[in-house]
Amino acid sequence: MLQLMTITNRFFRPIASYSLASLFLLGGFVWEGCHVREDHWPKQVRSTGAGGVAFVDNQVCAECHQLEFKEWSGSNHDLGMQPANEKTVLGNFNDTRFTYFGVTSHFLKKGPKFFVNTDGPDGKMTDFEIRYTIGVEPLQQYLIEFPGGRLQCLSISWDTTKKEWFHLYPDEKIEYTDPLHWTQRSQNWNMMCAECHTTHLRKNYDLASDSYKTEWDVINVSCQACHGPGEAHVNWARARAGSKSPQVRDDYDGKNSTHYALQVQFTGKTPLPEIEACARCHSRRHRLSPDDGQGEPYLDYLQVETLRQGLYHPDGQIQGEVYAYGSFIQSKMYHEGVRCSNCHNPHSLRPWGVANKLCIRCHQTSPPSDFPTLKSKQYDTPAHHFHREDSAGAQCVNCHMPTQTYMVVDPRRDHSLRVPRPDLSLKLGTPNACNQCHRDRSLEWAAQAVARWYGPHRQQNSHFGEILSAGRAGSKDAESRLLQLANDSKQPAIARATALELFRPSSPGSLEAMLKLVTDVDPLVRVYALKGLDQAAPESRLERAAPLLNDPVRAVRIEAARVLASVQAEQFSPAQRKAFESARQEFVDAQMSQSDMPSAHLNLGVMSANLGQTERAEQSYLTALRLDPTFLPAHVNLANLYNQLGRNPEAEQVLRNAIEKAPKEGELYYSLGLLQAEENRLSEAEASLGKAAELLPRRANVRYNRGLALQQMGQRPEAEEQLLAANRLEPGNPKILNALAIFYLQDQHPKQALPFAEQLAKMFPAAPGPSQLLLKIQQELSSKENKIR
Repeated sequence: MLQLMTITNRFFRPIASYSLASLFLLGGFVWEGCHVREDHWPKQVRSTGAGGVAFVDNQVCAECHQLEFKEWSGSNHDLGMQPANEKTVLGNFNDTRFTYFGVTSHFLKKGPKFFVNTDGPDGKMTDFEIRYTIGVEPLQQYLIEFPGGRLQCLSISWDTTKKEWFHLYPDEKIEYTDPLHWTQRSQNWNMMCAECHTTHLRKNYDLASDSYKTEWDVINVSCQACHGPGEAHVNWARARAGSKSPQVRDDYDGKNSTHYALQVQFTGKTPLPEIEACARCHSRRHRLSPDDGQGEPYLDYLQVETLRQGLYHPDGQIQGEVYAYGSFIQSKMYHEGVRCSNCHNPHSLRPWGVANKLCIRCHQTSPPSDFPTLKSKQYDTPAHHFHREDSAGAQCVNCHMPTQTYMVVDPRRDHSLRVPRPDLSLKLGTPNACNQCHRDRSLEWAAQAVARWYGPHRQQNSHFGEILSAGRAGSKDAESRLLQLANDSKQPAIARATALELFRPSSPGSLEAMLKLVTDVDPLVRVYALKGLDQAAPESRLERAAPLLNDPVRAVRIEAARVLASVQAEQFSPAQRKAFESARQEFVDAQMSQSDMPSAHLNLGVMSANLGQTERAEQSYLTALRLDPTFLPAHVNLANLYNQLGRNPEAEQVLRNAIEKAPKEGELYYSLGLLQAEENRLSEAEASLGKAAELLPRRANVRYNRGLALQQMGQRPEAEEQLLAANRLEPGNPKILNALAIFYLQDQHPKQALPFAEQLAKMFPAAPGPSQLLLKIQQELSSKENKIR
């Protein structure tokens, strides 16, 4: 009855308008200002990585790799996180003040220590000691220790360019009760930042007490963050350096050896190991394994986010904070074998050249032999870019890597390295590099200029963005176009996977076409094709997904286990059941590696509910709400579970409690309306569904269910209006077509019922129900015409 919700294992950012207190600590802690015990966490603890290989001190690496160590020293990786002291703190703590929506924070020093007096978790002004810094340019953030081993990231940051304080949410009033307040879970360093600002982080989260004993080997992003634990390599190098054998010395010089006892290898023809090593942090992703997975394929340990609305524009340009990987894997450069270190010094992180000198290292009249498909052409000339030399428009990156500003002051370049398409901006409303500079000019002007310079074909090339835009809008032709994109192996895998994520099959035939992609060569496409099995019959799920329980890629195995959880155990063969249990455990391990996130417990709850383990599902949903009482999907799923168990009063109370916390969330009113309709409380249901329709104006199911409620109440004109609105939002939805056909048949309007019944019968030619309904309508229509004669 109610709608089951699931979410990927990323942080589910609550809506700021919730503005309700989250439980900050659950272990009986009492806030006492900045007092922290001597055995506080987090801290440095030396450890071992995969295979029991130990991490070593950075200075040991410097013994041999002096140039690389010198380049790394002072880089953004080296300074990514530091203890707060006179040398590392860049902000002005000399008795300065900053006011934000009526709250004035005071930055000061007490001896060698740095403090801020600001609003704490109870809203009271309190002195907090700055324990660590994050970043050095263009901003620096500050971490404060809280009970339970937490580090919380202050939302007031230091602009290192303008030398001034600023707030990360300058246009929103974030009060202490708001989930986005700096003391709340969403601003917790252990959960949100730590993994990519340290080397070999162990979060060591304890769910029972909701606390951390976080450890790291190195406080910053050091050599071993990329190359893996170094003990074996150090032993290997020292043995060969001390050997008198010429053969051993040749091995040491790299003439004969290709491994050097390093866990992570960046040598070889394929650029993937290097790119995926960088992507571990430079991507918007969620975790699939509790292990580090250094040197292993990306999709065995992490899963990149698709080109979802809010993260990317429909043509794949950056929108939300997505970092670089999801953009780069869209690019032609990625598909032609370009790797990160072709452009960036991997140790200093600086580009290999200044301005256009970087790009013309390859894009020139004598391109390097590493990239045989590169055209021999002079690019750094007005004949190519049509701008005055030394102007902003003559810079390669300004046309091919436009910026988006994050965190108020941090402009980052789009790594999809695309050709500017103002013509797409005209069609889709997407940004483009031309108008980013020429803000006083129209989109038409920019599109005409591009066509004049490069030929009209530039405005005729199709782009996957047009298809994804149609999919997002639910256009009539979106289904066939999305399926075409998903099957196009020449398109970026992330775009193909996004097409499958948006795909809504309207018939068994289109669902079957989607499911064929579970055998696609690309694992990301296989993952999202598997998601389509949620709409398939159990026997079809087993047939399609069971072979993928043994897929070589963990992301695929986990998704196969998820979609098979609702298949009855007796339908599996012994071998299939064994493979399912193994993959299911990988799914559980993936969630538990992020057990401080409410979304992880939501996913565990859905898995348990599908397995029929209702008590375990209930506990998972309650745990998610214990961690974050404002977490909407857990409220909806818990109410759904109670409804399935016949505990409707509890289900209703869960939903009403959630509405009290989040009165503007349409999903809650929708679920409440379905519950009331099931209990035949039609007037109440119609009111709840009406509120849901107001808050979710593009949700066809809301209109559909409201129409059914009105129909049962005898309010037929209003019911007709809602059902037709639902059909306009989702044309081709079988249940809506069926409802309209029956509605008009009951009203003795067979002529109006006929097109809906014909469409339904065409979609399901082998199903008896639609054909019988169509036949009855045709008979009614014939009888009516005969009477007229």
